[in-house]
Amino acid sequence: MGNERVLVTGAAGFIGSHVAGHCRTLGMEVVAVDNLSGGVGANVPAGIPLVVGDLSDAGFVRGLWDVHGPFDHVYHLAAYAAEGLSHFVRRFNYQTNLIASVNLINASVTGRVRRFVFASSIAVYGAGQLPLREDTVPHPEDPYGISKYAVELDLQAAAAMFGLPYTVFRPHNVYGERQNIADRYRNVVGIFMNQVLQGKPMSVFGDGLQTRAFTHVDDVAPYIAIAPRLPGAEGRVFNIGSDRSCTVVDLARKVAAAFGVEPEVVHLEARNEVVHAFSDHALFHEAFQPRPEVPLEAGLVRMADWVRSQGPATPTVFRDIEILEKLPASWR
Repeated sequence: MGNERVLVTGAAGFIGSHVAGHCRTLGMEVVAVDNLSGGVGANVPAGIPLVVGDLSDAGFVRGLWDVHGPFDHVYHLAAYAAEGLSHFVRRFNYQTNLIASVNLINASVTGRVRRFVFASSIAVYGAGQLPLREDTVPHPEDPYGISKYAVELDLQAAAAMFGLPYTVFRPHNVYGERQNIADRYRNVVGIFMNQVLQGKPMSVFGDGLQTRAFTHVDDVAPYIAIAPRLPGAEGRVFNIGSDRSCTVVDLARKVAAAFGVEPEVVHLEARNEVVHAFSDHALFHEAFQPRPEVPLEAGLVRMADWVRSQGPATPTVFRDIEILEKLPASWR
C-alpha cells in the first residue's frame, strides 16, 4: 500500500500542507497543487513538488493528469473558507469552491481515481439541531456552506453514475501551526494571535457567547490522509473535530494565556452567523479509532510558539467585494 500516487490540493495552505506531509509519511508519492492565494510555498513539506495554478481552470486541471498523473487518490482541500465573507463574494465563492471542485471530480472520473477525499465543512448544517450529526438534513445558511454541500451532492451523483469512490470529512474550527494569521475574515484563533502579537485588543463580533469546538490540526490531518486505505470509509461522510466546545470570549482568554498576557477584548457589531456550532463524532470514532485529542490549551501554546517564530502579519484585505450592503464595518 505504499506506492499510491496522490494529488493534494491546497497543499501550500494550512490543513492541506499537513495532509500532504502525512500522506508522504504513509509512503505515498505526493504531488501538491495550490494557487498561493492564501498559502505559501514554504508550507509544502520538503521534497514534495508544488504545481501552481487555478483549479477553476478546467484546462489546468486536465493538465495535472496529463503531466503529473495518473493519480490513485485525490485529496481536495483547496477552498476559500471565509464563511461569513461568502455572503459578499458570492460569485468568487462558487467559482473557487464549487466550479473548481467539479473540474477535479470530472478529471477524477475520467482518470479512474480510486478515492476522492473531500474536505467539506459543518457549515453545510446551518442552524441545525445540536449536536450536529451526519444524519441531520443539511440546511446551509451561507454561500460557503451551500457550495460545500453542492460538492457533496455532486460526489454522490458521480459515485452513482460512474462509480467514483469518495470520502467526505466535515471539519470545524481547525487551528494550529501554518495557519494564515494574516486573513482578517476567517480563522479566529489566527486573528486573535496576530492581534496579540501586535499589542492590539482581540476583536469579538457581538457578545462573544457564540460557541465553537476548536480542533488542533493534528486531530484532523492524519485521519484525512489515511482515509483511502480504510474500506469502511468509502462512500461515507464524517464529522471530524473536537468534542469540547467553548465560547469565543473564553477562547480569547485562552489565547492570551498562551502568550502569557492579560486578555484584552473589543466587541464589534454582531454579524450574521450561526451562534452555536459543534458536532457529534461517533461515526468518526467508530471508523478511525483516533487517539485522544490535543487539549485546547496545549494546542494553543504550540501554535503560539510557532506564531512567535513567524512574527506578526499585516492583515490582508479582500479587494473584490461584490456586495457592500450589510458588510460589517470592520471589513470595509
